[in-house]
Amino acid sequence: MNSVSINPEDYKILVVDDIATNVMLLKAVLGKAKYRIVTATGGHEALAKTESERPDLILLDIMMPDMDGYQVISVLKADERFSEIPVIFLSALHNTEDIVKGFKLGASDYVSKPFNHEELVTRVAHHVFISAAQRIIVKQNIELQATLQSRDKMYSVIAHDLRSPIGSLKMLFNTLLDSLDAERVGAGNLDMLRMGNDIAENTFILLDNLLKWTKCQIGKMNTVYQDADLAEVVLFSSKILELVAKTKGITIEFDVQGPIPVRCDVDMVKTIMRNLLSNAIKFSDEGGRIIVSAEQTPTHAVVRVRDFGRGIKPEDVAKVLDPAVHFTTYGTKNEEGSGLGLQLCQDLACRNGGELSVESVYGEGATFSFTIAKNPVGE
Repeated sequence: MNSVSINPEDYKILVVDDIATNVMLLKAVLGKAKYRIVTATGGHEALAKTESERPDLILLDIMMPDMDGYQVISVLKADERFSEIPVIFLSALHNTEDIVKGFKLGASDYVSKPFNHEELVTRVAHHVFISAAQRIIVKQNIELQATLQSRDKMYSVIAHDLRSPIGSLKMLFNTLLDSLDAERVGAGNLDMLRMGNDIAENTFILLDNLLKWTKCQIGKMNTVYQDADLAEVVLFSSKILELVAKTKGITIEFDVQGPIPVRCDVDMVKTIMRNLLSNAIKFSDEGGRIIVSAEQTPTHAVVRVRDFGRGIKPEDVAKVLDPAVHFTTYGTKNEEGSGLGLQLCQDLACRNGGELSVESVYGEGATFSFTIAKNPVGE
């Protein structure tokens, strides 16, 4: 945080003491230090002045006839409008129990009478400085929250508005690739169509991830549980990416024994599968293979996506699923990644009572696994 600059004239101090000479002396000392001073000669008047003047700091005598300092600070700290105002007790009492009582009630400091002028001004300046720093922190926090809200709204708008046309473009490429062959359009044109399909698919996944991630961040991602056959969901999600795998000559093999009954958010599971398969394709060599498997335990279902590509370096394995680390690398054909997909998969798996994990042998491939609770807790 930047250094805090204090201008005493910007701060108002309420001096409370039932002895007029003490009030005059305190007013003179603090006035000389350029603070703005308001005064009160009793507890009830102190509360009224706090209400009307909204001081930045209160110097409060303990021993007063109508309402002592302990009673005054108790009222102030119980009122959320004034509870953050620092209170420095002024008293001739030197009993440790009296001092401790004041701190327990919320006093920020204690100055004994008769007080040393320099000590008083120093203690006041110290607490004014703390108050000023807190103001800056509160202001910066408000500004930060506004910035984050604007950012999340922008992400959401961008992802939402682009997702639909990119989805349509993806479907168009899928249709063209299903109906055309190299003999009809030429090998070069077919390769360009495949490249366009890959770009559309990857962009759609990125936008979908961005939209879901933003909803997670702003608390608008709702988990909608429904009874489903996980084996069917896994197979359906995998088939969608088979066309992308074919552009690299990659085959997807299945070892999925169904049915696997679960209660989950089907859309979230599809998103996890789409990301894990996209990742596996990205890091597989041309002509490689990917194995998708699923099984069940008494409490969970387990889905694994295994590739036989380059794998992950041992020192990078921990980084892959660390939300504090933005980790991303290029694929075997220099495909780029956002690093957002795996973070999203972690969150979505947790929302369905499971978790995401990874195992890898560098040079031999990697296996990403996620679990889904058959009956999520907290549904």
